Amino acid sequence: MNRINTFFCPTRLLCGVDAHRRLPEMIADQGARRVFLVIDPALADSPIAAAIDETLRNRGIALERYTDIRPDPDDVMVASAFEGCRAHGADAIVTIGGGSTMDVAKAVAILSTNGGAIGDYEGVDRFSLPPLPVYAVPTTAGTGSEVSGACVITDHARGVKMAIRHAAYCPAKVAILDPLAVASMPPQVAAHAGLDAFVHAFESYLSKLATPFSDALNIQAMTLIAGSIRAFFADRGDTGAALDMLSGSSMAAMSFGVTGLGNVHCMALPLGALFHVPHGLANAICLPAVAAFNQPARRERYLKVAELMGVNTDGLGEIEGGECAVAAIRQLCVDLSIPPRLRDVGVREEALPELAKRSFSADYNRWNPRYTSEEQFLSLFSEAY
Repeated sequence: MNRINTFFCPTRLLCGVDAHRRLPEMIADQGARRVFLVIDPALADSPIAAAIDETLRNRGIALERYTDIRPDPDDVMVASAFEGCRAHGADAIVTIGGGSTMDVAKAVAILSTNGGAIGDYEGVDRFSLPPLPVYAVPTTAGTGSEVSGACVITDHARGVKMAIRHAAYCPAKVAILDPLAVASMPPQVAAHAGLDAFVHAFESYLSKLATPFSDALNIQAMTLIAGSIRAFFADRGDTGAALDMLSGSSMAAMSFGVTGLGNVHCMALPLGALFHVPHGLANAICLPAVAAFNQPARRERYLKVAELMGVNTDGLGEIEGGECAVAAIRQLCVDLSIPPRLRDVGVREEALPELAKRSFSADYNRWNPRYTSEEQFLSLFSEAY
């Protein structure tokens, strides 16, 4: 009760169909004349990318494209993108894509004004000069990277993920939440990204550092995502469901930067580093086991989660309600065709002890509602395996 809380999100959000058409005008009005465009290669020829490209060039803005983006970006990829940005002399960055693309763009924005080298950096706020302004058009409704103050980059040599943070907090300056930008997502990508967003809200809501402000955003985020993710999975062209997913994703990401996350994300990070399991998929497979494990620590909140997921909680106590929440989470994963086991996505059983060791060392016990030992992490990985 004596803890002093803070909450801050400086990103300007534009939400709605065709919101992307406002972007070139906003960039030009800010005085940018040389733009570095970081774009998911699968979207290089998309209608939205083409429209933004054409309008920027028509306004006399010099544009340089960078499309060498792969999932789970590493410091080598960031260094390559940084060199392209520096050679172009960019004074702003536009990024079109999912979390990996936006993370590269944000890392380049930081490095462009702070010496240009990640170095042996892991988790220390050593970047202080303002980054280049970033304008983000998320094309997946999941990571919320457009409003997140960190970018996750893998150290190529060590196989360890680094969260690069700016001392002044550096999400995108402007984020465009346009349902048309996510319309071309494959259904499984939509499922993985959507569950990533749900986990952001769920773990932030359960966090030891949750606040009334984060609660308000996370409750609404879970309501929007749980209410729309099945419809979005079935039809990415459903603009109402798409806008709900984009909005819920951003709300959750605004919160977890303040509250931290929990065991699901803690376990997903080494799965991505060692086995290149896509982040959203790793979260989805680990979610049911972790949800059951954490339930005793926040039973009253699990009852609320059950309600948000559409369970009739009238007359249910906290224990019953919590069990219903876990059951609803398991059913959601089934409905979205998530593989049930880690072995189904290439994880090897002999690696489970190393995965548990890395998870425990990450010290998510700062935020996870239930203390988790290395042995308990091994049990969770074994259950998910």
